[in-house]
Amino acid sequence: MLFNSFNFIFLFLPVTFGLYFLLHKIKLSKWAIAFLLTASLVFYGIWNPIYLVLIISSMVFNFGVAYFLMKTNVVHIRKIILAIGIGGNIALLGYFKYYDFFASNINWLFNTDIAMKNLLLPLAISFFTFQQIAFLVDSYRNETKKYSFITYSLFITFFPQLIAGPIVNHQELIPQLENKKNYFVNMENIAKGVFIFSVGLAKKVAIADTFAIWANDGYANVEALNFMEAWVTSLSYTMQLYFDFSGYSDMAIGLALIFNIKLPLNFYSPYKSRNIQEFWKSWHMTLNRFLTNYLYFPLGGSKRGAVRTYVNILIIFFISGIWHGAGWTFVIWGLLHGLVSVIVRFWSKLNIQLPYLAAWLINLLFVHFAWVYFRASSVGQAHDLLGKMFTPDGSILQFFQQPLFQFGTWPTFDFLGIMWFTNPMTIFAFLLLGCIIAFCLPNSIQLLEKFKPNMFYVMLVNVCIISTLLAVYLLNKNSEFLYFNF
Repeated sequence: MLFNSFNFIFLFLPVTFGLYFLLHKIKLSKWAIAFLLTASLVFYGIWNPIYLVLIISSMVFNFGVAYFLMKTNVVHIRKIILAIGIGGNIALLGYFKYYDFFASNINWLFNTDIAMKNLLLPLAISFFTFQQIAFLVDSYRNETKKYSFITYSLFITFFPQLIAGPIVNHQELIPQLENKKNYFVNMENIAKGVFIFSVGLAKKVAIADTFAIWANDGYANVEALNFMEAWVTSLSYTMQLYFDFSGYSDMAIGLALIFNIKLPLNFYSPYKSRNIQEFWKSWHMTLNRFLTNYLYFPLGGSKRGAVRTYVNILIIFFISGIWHGAGWTFVIWGLLHGLVSVIVRFWSKLNIQLPYLAAWLINLLFVHFAWVYFRASSVGQAHDLLGKMFTPDGSILQFFQQPLFQFGTWPTFDFLGIMWFTNPMTIFAFLLLGCIIAFCLPNSIQLLEKFKPNMFYVMLVNVCIISTLLAVYLLNKNSEFLYFNF
């Protein structure tokens, strides 16, 4: 069930909201928590009922490991229990996400014939696995409490953040679920939640899914692209991913606010960053926090000399790359970010500061080129597209004179005699609009901080909803979020 589907918005959400607060109102708060857990499991199970077996088994295993960690005081036994817990989570994630990747590479290296399993990647496995690993480590550090299994399970499965984050720590979510002040309907939170959800919905359906038309068409036909189409393809994906992930993050925050829950920020104008370190402080912020707190610091952080620090950074970004996907394209993408992060760290020691615009443009171009590896289906395809992007041809002079992307891999939209999505003016205008929103305007969190239920914000919500419904109606767009694949 998608956040941007009519079934979710007009059926699942109002029913879940109404019954949850009704149970609290009639003093059945434990049943309210149990109901919200059930609703979250239903939300997850609708994708594929077999997923429920996996996530429930994972929660039982991790809750049991955490229980024994809290019950045991012997240090070496606690270390063994923690190792078993982390190993079990990594094994689960590794089997479903990386089995075929490793098997294919072993076959290539040693000329073996290990059979591929073609396993279906369980939805959200990367997110709930990391969230539970963090809980186990916190339990080992004696930073958790003796929560009930129902409360723990809701912390893992809370539907606004289950599928694609943010990766939430127990101390951020569970106290809010247990706070009696949050058991009552809060009209201010509802207004803010609807506002930020509407903004996210418009980002996803009206903007990201439109950029997806050109990005998907271009990547499906890389060999046929000219110079300008190659740039439009790569820029469209850069914008698609931005608005898709930003839109999901906004919608998750809005949905949680409706239930009086404040989720941590996961996205904060990353394309305004001046270097890769700033970028990762504002892109997928909770993943960066997890890797920093539960891997970078345990490896020694920056306390063991410059060389060890650089190695730790490369390890972090290698893990980040492979976490996003089982393929060499993701490994290369992660290592590129790690290498540039090392360069930026070294550069900072020289006390040489570039002008803001120069630093911003260099960083943006790097991020943009790296996204080609992130999106490409193979390293070869990434190199083909990058090659076309650096091979100017006559399409530069003819850009506004002939239609683009005439490959026929998506439905055309003819209005007033204009084929809008092959029209170069439409493409240019939409790219310009995306750049203005991403680079110049306040982000949605800044708008939320200034939110007051006045006429301006009411009109903004109406514009978001109308543009979204218009996009759904005209193009029948109801696609999954990109981070569902990770």
